[in-house]
Amino acid sequence: MATFLPMNYSNGSAPLTPSKHLSLRFSVHLSSKKTRRWLDADAVKLPRYHSLQLQPLSKSKTGPISATMATGSGIEVLPPVLTSNSEPPPVFDGTTRLYISYTCPYAQRVWITRNCKVILTTFHVLSLGLQDKIKLVPIDLQDRPAWYKEKVYPPNKVPSLEHNNEVKGESLDLIKYIDSHFDGPSLFPDDPAKKEFAEELFSYTDSFSKANNSTFKGEADEAGAAFDYIETALSKFDDGPFFLGQFSLVDIAYAPFIERFQPALLEFKKYDVTAGRPKLAAWIEEMNKIEAYSQTRRESKQHVETYKKRFAAHL
Repeated sequence: MATFLPMNYSNGSAPLTPSKHLSLRFSVHLSSKKTRRWLDADAVKLPRYHSLQLQPLSKSKTGPISATMATGSGIEVLPPVLTSNSEPPPVFDGTTRLYISYTCPYAQRVWITRNCKVILTTFHVLSLGLQDKIKLVPIDLQDRPAWYKEKVYPPNKVPSLEHNNEVKGESLDLIKYIDSHFDGPSLFPDDPAKKEFAEELFSYTDSFSKANNSTFKGEADEAGAAFDYIETALSKFDDGPFFLGQFSLVDIAYAPFIERFQPALLEFKKYDVTAGRPKLAAWIEEMNKIEAYSQTRRESKQHVETYKKRFAAHL
């Protein structure tokens, strides 16, 4: 009997068990000269449309094996926000910590990535997301603890990641770092064409943000062109509703900003970013189904209030 493992994973101990909270179904096709089997199993909810490729450990010739992951991740009780009056955590004690702000879109990128990773072994689930491996440490950006700059991250920005007695920053670097340095199916494609396009889209993120902020400031009406770029990008691959077809780090990079710009532009500029952009509308709908993302999402009215304060002189 052939044994199958996710690529690069070791054996585990927590068996998959059906539950009212577990919704993923996958089929595994085993074929050799002597065997041909189909297995169906209930598994945990994972990021929608993200494909996990498995490979055989036996020498039998087999067909392709894949699991198409459905929506979801475990529900997490979020820790309280730390202020200037809060004591620091025991830094550099071997614990991996992600320092964030619940309101920061850059920090949200890394938070989503942490939630999306899942550790699997032979039809076993060891962890839903990296909640047990990467601890959240939320910071109040309006009342920052002095120890954060002094002891943790001198640039005094979020996000930052404390891992292996080092602290790293910059959100796009961190989402790639978490994806490559922690267990779980990769959120980055192997296909060369998709890799190249992913880097192009990563490079555009700052321009996308600046174009929308310029619109709020009244300096130029650049939001339309920026969202046209997004619509075109979402049309490049036809194997799914996401930027690279399947869910990836690129979707994570853009989600926090589109989440904010969409309601704020509608409120203050009476501009519906989804009008005439069916790919974008479908992308937003699919993103909102991903619990690993939705657990980090704030209400639209909260974003509207934030932008009202931020751009009060221009609105």
